[in-house]
Amino acid sequence: MGAKLLTLFWVWLTLGQSLYVSRGVVSASITTPLPDLYEASVIELQTGLTSGQFTSVDLIKAYFARIEEVNLQGPMLRAVIETNPSALQEAAALDYERLTSGPRSALHGIPVLVKDNIATVAFEGMNTTAGSYSLLNSVVPNDAGVVKRLRKAGAIILGKANLSEWAHFRGNIASGWSGRGGQCTNAYYPNADPCGSSAGSGVSASIGLAAVTLGTETDGSITCPANQNNVVGIKTTVGLTSRAGVIPISEHQDTVGPLARSVTDAAIVLSIIAGPDPNDNFTLAQPIPVPDYTMALSNTSLVGKRIGVPRAVFLNDSMTGNDPYVNQVFEQALETLKTLGATIVDPADLPSAYEIYESNNETVVLDVDFKVQLNAWFDSLVANPSGVASLEDLIMFDSNNPTLEEPTGYTDQSILIESQATTGFNASYYQSLAFDMELGATRGIDAALKMYALDALVLPAPGYTTVPAAIAGYPIVTVPLGFYPDNVTIGSAGPETVYPAPGVPIGLSFLGTAWSEYSLVSFAYAYEQKTQTRLQRKAYAAAIPTTQLADVIGK
Repeated sequence: MGAKLLTLFWVWLTLGQSLYVSRGVVSASITTPLPDLYEASVIELQTGLTSGQFTSVDLIKAYFARIEEVNLQGPMLRAVIETNPSALQEAAALDYERLTSGPRSALHGIPVLVKDNIATVAFEGMNTTAGSYSLLNSVVPNDAGVVKRLRKAGAIILGKANLSEWAHFRGNIASGWSGRGGQCTNAYYPNADPCGSSAGSGVSASIGLAAVTLGTETDGSITCPANQNNVVGIKTTVGLTSRAGVIPISEHQDTVGPLARSVTDAAIVLSIIAGPDPNDNFTLAQPIPVPDYTMALSNTSLVGKRIGVPRAVFLNDSMTGNDPYVNQVFEQALETLKTLGATIVDPADLPSAYEIYESNNETVVLDVDFKVQLNAWFDSLVANPSGVASLEDLIMFDSNNPTLEEPTGYTDQSILIESQATTGFNASYYQSLAFDMELGATRGIDAALKMYALDALVLPAPGYTTVPAAIAGYPIVTVPLGFYPDNVTIGSAGPETVYPAPGVPIGLSFLGTAWSEYSLVSFAYAYEQKTQTRLQRKAYAAAIPTTQLADVIGK
C-alpha cells in the first residue's frame, strides 16, 4: 500500500462524514431513521452508507461496542473469539473508495464475522485456530477462498466467531465450547445451548454483533445453529463454496455458508462467496455461471410446487421424533406451505431412511479424512509456535495443557483418538464413502425427489435430520419456525448449558439435490415472508446490546 494512499485513508478517517456533507449526499439522512443494528439488513446498511447517513468506520465502532457489551461482560455469551485490529483502517479505506469510485458490491463496507476455522492472513492481526490453543499465533499461507471473495466484494472481516473446537470433531464435548473461546451460549435463554459447531456465528447474527456471519458445516454445523438462534442458515452443496483455507474435517462433506437474520441477507452473501476456486477442485464441478441468488426471492415461489415430508427420517430420530412441540409447530408450517400454493406430499420417505441411522459409514469416512487433512493443514502452515505438527501431536498437546484444553467437563478427546487410530485410504474407507453416497443421494434424497416428483423436501431442523444431506453433500436452507414455550421442561446440554429452554428458537429446513440452492432459497423466502417468525420474539433482555449507530457517529 503506497504512502499517498495511506495518507488519503487517514484523511478520510479524520474528516469522517464531512466529506459526505461537502458532496451534498446527506440530504436523505437528515430525516431517515438510523437502522436498528439488532435487525438491520444488508440493504438498509448499504442504503445508509451510500446516502452518507453513516460510514463503515461508524459501523465497525458500533459493532465493536456491541460485542464488548455482551461477549465477555454481562451475559458473557462468548460468541466472538477476537476482533480484527485492522478493521477500522480497512473501513476507512473502503469509505474513501466509496466516495471516489462507488461501492464494489452489496457487501461494500459491510462487517462480516467469520468462524475461527476460516483462515485470514496473520499480518492483519487475527488468528485462525479452530478454537484450539495449539494453533494460537500460527501463520496461515493465505486467506481462505471465501475470505478472498468477501474482500474482493469490499466486505470487512470484523473478527472471528467462537465455535465448537475443531468444528465439534474433538470428542463428547458441549456444543459451542472451545479452549480459546470458552463456552458460547444462546442469547434467547441464559446459558442455553447455542448448538454447534458454528455456534458463535449463529449467536452473533441473532443479536446483531455483525451484519452477517459465515459458518461451516460437515453435518449440522450451520443448520443447527440457525435452528437454535432464530436465524437463516444455508448449508451449501459440497463444492459450491471453496474450502481452501478452511481447517478441515472432510473434503467430502465440509461446506461454507452464511448465517444471517434474513433469507435476503443470506442470498446476498451466498451470491458473493459461491463459485469455482482452483485451490479447491470440488468447486470446479459446479454449474456455471453462479446464480444471483437474490433473483430467487419471490413471495409466489411455492405456487404449484410439490414439497415432500420424509417422515421416516425424523420419526426415526429420537430427538425430533419424540418432541411433541417440535412436531406441533412443524405441522403448522406444513399448513402454511399449503396456503402459499404448495402441494404437500406426506409421507415422501427416503428408501434408505432406516438404514442411514444404523450405518457407521459416515464415521469411518470422517475419521480417515480428518487425520489425513488435518495433518496436511499443519504441514501447510508458515509457522506454528506451539510445535504441534500432526494429529498425534495435538492429542499430546491437549493432555499436556489441561488448564487450557481440558478444564473440568471438557476433557474428552475420543474423536481425535479414534481418528488418529485410522490407517488411511483403504478398502473399508472407499466402501464407506460409496455407501454414504448411495444412502444419502441415490437411495436417499434423489430417490425421494424422483419417486414422488418433488421440488424439495421439508423437515423440522432440530435433531439429526441433517444426516442424509450431509453424507450426500447436498444443500439445506434453514429458516425460523418457532420458539419453545415458556413452560417447557428445561434439559441439560452440557456442563454449563441447557436445552430445551423457554424461548429457545426452532427452525425449519428445506432440502434438495445437488446445486438446488436457488430453488431452496426461493421456497425459504416465501415461507419467511409469510410468517415473519424471527420478529415474534427477541433475545432475553441482558443479551441484547444497547449500542446503536447514534452512539458512535461523530464520536
